[in-house]
Amino acid sequence: MKITLHEEGKVPVRPGGTGMFLEDINYALDGGLYAELLENRNFEAKLVHGKLYDYRVEQDGRYAWSAYPSEGSVALKIKDDRPLFVENPHYMRIEARADGCGIVNKAYDGVYLKRGEGYKLSFWVRSYDYRAPITAGVYDGEGAVFEVKCKPKANGAWQRFSFRIKTKRGCERAQFRFVLSGAGIVHVDNFSLMPENAVMGIFRRDIAEMLRALKPGFLRFPGGCVVEGNTLANRYQWKLSVGQTERRRHNWNRWAVHGVQETGDVTTPFAHYGQTLGIGYYEYFLLCEYLGCKALPVVSVGIACQYMSKQAVDVDDPELESYIQDALDVVEFANGGKDTVWGRVRIEMGHPEPFGLEYLGVGNEQWESKEANFYKRFEIFAARIHEKYPEIKVIGTVGPTVGTPSHKDAWEWTREQLAKYPEFVYASDEHFYMPAEWMYANTDMYDGYPRDALVYAGEYATHIQAAGAGKFNAPEANTWASALAEAAFMTGMERNADVVVMRSYAPLLARLGYTQWSPDLIWFDGASVYGTPNYYVQKMYSLLTGEVSYKAETDEKDTYASATSSGDLTYVKVVNAGEETLTAQVEGDFDFGELLRIVRMEGALSDVNSMAEKEKVAPFEVAPTAPRTVEIPPRSFQVLVFRK
Repeated sequence: MKITLHEEGKVPVRPGGTGMFLEDINYALDGGLYAELLENRNFEAKLVHGKLYDYRVEQDGRYAWSAYPSEGSVALKIKDDRPLFVENPHYMRIEARADGCGIVNKAYDGVYLKRGEGYKLSFWVRSYDYRAPITAGVYDGEGAVFEVKCKPKANGAWQRFSFRIKTKRGCERAQFRFVLSGAGIVHVDNFSLMPENAVMGIFRRDIAEMLRALKPGFLRFPGGCVVEGNTLANRYQWKLSVGQTERRRHNWNRWAVHGVQETGDVTTPFAHYGQTLGIGYYEYFLLCEYLGCKALPVVSVGIACQYMSKQAVDVDDPELESYIQDALDVVEFANGGKDTVWGRVRIEMGHPEPFGLEYLGVGNEQWESKEANFYKRFEIFAARIHEKYPEIKVIGTVGPTVGTPSHKDAWEWTREQLAKYPEFVYASDEHFYMPAEWMYANTDMYDGYPRDALVYAGEYATHIQAAGAGKFNAPEANTWASALAEAAFMTGMERNADVVVMRSYAPLLARLGYTQWSPDLIWFDGASVYGTPNYYVQKMYSLLTGEVSYKAETDEKDTYASATSSGDLTYVKVVNAGEETLTAQVEGDFDFGELLRIVRMEGALSDVNSMAEKEKVAPFEVAPTAPRTVEIPPRSFQVLVFRK
């Protein structure tokens, strides 16, 4: 087998092209990256159910909380008169009918604490006549993992209690309790139990470190369909996600009703899935700083999710101005000075320096229709953004599919606009979730793309239906077969780095037992986290890449290659999707040096990583045995690193 590199036709590789897309799906934020351990901590949960275009939202503040030790021992009631915060007005009234009664929190599938680690516990209490002590803590079958005591003032005022705890032992699936030592009545609100090792006091450390290890070039947020909402009222409104955490208004999550039909009244297993907005836009920009990547926030264009809703603000409706202003104000929040309204908000939150925002996504996988009138509205948004912020690179969209009439029409429209206005969009977002066979058959897809418009492959993944793709809670969908097909397809992206300038796998995060979509890049539970084979493919593309991309070709069936270089190093990526070991000779019409190292992934196509075997399929080093010859195992992906 020969792998041949050609210098003629080489193209530049824009730095940071491999990025990430973080959407609040699969409990990625609350219950995931947001380090808060308690569920429905402020009693604002909603129960959402119904059918397509008809979603019923009911207040269910008791969700995740139950009486202790039994329902008969405590009377619980959710109230909203004289609240602690008007933005989230609901709180709980606890009437203990005997000594030692109170409430417990479900905390997803229980509280996980680590031995010797520090934690911060806080809550608010209001008492009118209760004066006895209150005990709060985490308990398992062995008793108290920790507990603290407080004594409220019986003055009718809200009082905040906070504690720092260092655990003497760890626990899994334990129970958080809040117990009155005597009979009586108190009001409670805004519980919080956070690990002290949370990154920036916000992000769960092990997950954040997995993200950082990818060295992403950018981070797209918050969606995805979450941007649009199942209704316009349900859309992600970034202005409600900044300021004091407790005052960020709870929103129900669009994925709470994933899977509903056009008829009936469906209540999904995740009907209480909500957004506390503990990770809002401010925290998002902080996360980008921690990751060392650029931010790519996405804003609504006044169209609810076209798969789930028929709502849209007409382009001639004055209400559309508020959506345009939201887009403009994102830039002001990120980059504005103290003399601007939203720049001052950022400064008061603790970040005096601008975040240096460069990108702004406008809309998410919208397509043209009579009702949506997407093209016209996007043109309005782009013009207004560039009028005020000509330096901002607008990211457009060409819909949720590839190779379809709507996809082709969207590209025609985009190119027509670019011909008149070269700054119209920086790149356009393509989405494709496809079988492995499609990925292999389309490794040359971008070879034929015109070079007058740039591509952002914003959501893509290989879906192998037999492995569980598209199902709830299916970590088995992240097979080596899916990752190998992605590695092959990405050789085509890399060879065409002049047109595919950004790419991000989707979805990024999934909590075991709490997912609405499979496969996903990173899986976690309350205790730990692991990367899928797909994660490690992304990591190899992110870390082992250069600044120039060469034309690369192979002469063997079921093999795929790309090559980049930086300085004296050349990175040749090779996929062997076949069943035979091949001996590859690497040739080129320029000097790219001799083999320095080989980084390889291989396995059975059905192999998956798991909590028990976190790196069953992961990169490993192979020592070269010849300057330009290497054995390529079957069902393998490797990066051959040459040095001049």
